[in-house]
Amino acid sequence: MRRLGLFLLLLPLLTACGGGGGVVNTEGSTSMADLLAVLQESFREREPNITVNYSGTGSGAGIEMVLAGACDIGLSSRPLKESEIAQGAVAQVAALDGVAVVVNPANPVSDLTVGEIAAVFTGEVADWAELGGTPGPIAVYGREAGSGTRGAFEEAIGVSGQCAYTNEYGSSGDVVGGVASNPGAIGYTSLSTAGKGVKALTVGGAACTPESIRDGSYAIQRPFLLVTKEGAALSPETEAFLAYARSGEAAAYIELAGVVAP
Repeated sequence: MRRLGLFLLLLPLLTACGGGGGVVNTEGSTSMADLLAVLQESFREREPNITVNYSGTGSGAGIEMVLAGACDIGLSSRPLKESEIAQGAVAQVAALDGVAVVVNPANPVSDLTVGEIAAVFTGEVADWAELGGTPGPIAVYGREAGSGTRGAFEEAIGVSGQCAYTNEYGSSGDVVGGVASNPGAIGYTSLSTAGKGVKALTVGGAACTPESIRDGSYAIQRPFLLVTKEGAALSPETEAFLAYARSGEAAAYIELAGVVAP
């Protein structure tokens, strides 16, 4: 990612300081990989004796792991479920991300409402002609069950558990690749990967941009969460990383990951 390359050039501008040694283990959302990479690198410059590990196993798995005490911080790219909160999951917002709705660049459709998107993904609308596009069947692409991106997208458009997918993929990159190779496809992906061979639709006239996510005018967005368990003792290293990730110092670097600092 170009932003990450620029980030590496900016690393010397960070002020390093001393600190205790130790490890912080994070696990969860694959969509948060770029965000974690930025936080890992910038935090390492600040606290060189603390290692922050990341494992991308999916939002649900990350939350389960932190609740079980198997990692220090769970990573979720969807809001917590009531059942997770009941088990003690608590979250801090590290960043905001827009879920871009993408089509093939050859598709003449450029704007859909949230209602139209919901109708497409549930199968109520199955031909592009119904949306002013070139006649032909709509291929609906999305993430696998349990994906934080899928959960956040379906919740944002009001169709949780109701989508009728033509293909389901294990990563957002695969969704983008599928849409890029099929003129009749539609899918969704994070803001940071929305421009790679696909066209991002405006939603109700609002483009998926950092500005529209921050001011709330782009409707399909989600939080990137750092999850811990209520009442569980946190190591000093974990507390230091959580404080850093939510600090003004980290905010500028978070933007380099293609997401929006809260």
